[in-house]
Amino acid sequence: MDDSQLCRYSRHILLSELGIEGQERILQSHALVIGAGGLGSPAALYLTSAGVGTLTLVDDDTVDATNLQRQILHTEARIGQAKPVSAIQSLAEINSSVRLIPLYERMEEETLKTHVAAADVVLDCSDNFTTRHAINRACVQNRTPLVSGAALRFSGQVSVFDFSRPDSPCYHCLFPDGQSVAAERCNVTGVFAPLVGVVGCLQAAEALKLLADIGARLTGRLLLIDILSQTLRTVTFSKDPACPVCGDNARIA
Repeated sequence: MDDSQLCRYSRHILLSELGIEGQERILQSHALVIGAGGLGSPAALYLTSAGVGTLTLVDDDTVDATNLQRQILHTEARIGQAKPVSAIQSLAEINSSVRLIPLYERMEEETLKTHVAAADVVLDCSDNFTTRHAINRACVQNRTPLVSGAALRFSGQVSVFDFSRPDSPCYHCLFPDGQSVAAERCNVTGVFAPLVGVVGCLQAAEALKLLADIGARLTGRLLLIDILSQTLRTVTFSKDPACPVCGDNARIA
């Protein structure tokens, strides 16, 4: 690190658990954030301010007036603009030394695998089960750590799937693909604005801990947040040996 970086990241460096070595690992890292909405906005802001070397931000949507209640990377002046392009404008003003890559596209399976392979950590900030399961499969195949978050109404959840650990479950172990789960969306049911900030910040924290190799992660644990009653609850879960994605006889291995 040069003198300007030592100054900029001094409050991180002062943390004995992180220090110069941990901050240098962050500076050399590549984070892939899928979704530039309610969760991706705070997650990308804190990854950028913390100094990740490269941040790739993916979304196939445009900024809408209804987004502005919670998607804090975007502004009224950017309504109609591609979300990754709008987001990058805000992020560049936070930290010009971070390499920012906006991708205005829907991640198909093969493209997703390519981008996941280039990243050190993936943050799933998407809003549908199809995308979440596709991201999970790509992360399992590439052994790339995955930080998953979700938020709806007043309830949120965060978990980490660290595929560098052979005992780590995957997203499919927790939420099997094909289950009859109603795919609720915030444009129908609503979402409390500060909730997505809480979940997105927790995703950024878990991603930075993975990149800096510090602390205990949420691997094998699902953190449940009820912001209306202001309660947190943690549920533990294990790898499913019969999981078709990461189990002993996985179909995609």
